[in-house]
Amino acid sequence: MKDMTDEEYDALDERLTKTIPTLGPNGEGFFSGKGVQVVSLDGETARILNAKALAARQTPSELIASLIRKDLTAAHAYK
Repeated sequence: MKDMTDEEYDALDERLTKTIPTLGPNGEGFFSGKGVQVVSLDGETARILNAKALAARQTPSELIASLIRKDLTAAHAYK
């Protein structure tokens, strides 16, 4: 990534500050069904998740995906 000039930085800052996120399930907005999913956790669960993710050198999302895959694999093997 190249360094930005002050003018470029100011223009980007203004654009991002004035941009209203597009929400919806159509896949066009950042918080859409095809984008980032916002999940609410209680404080204790968030602390545990972050600690485990840090220890595993993963993001919380990667850790959750890994746990779900393990659970699905175990469930499939149990059948």
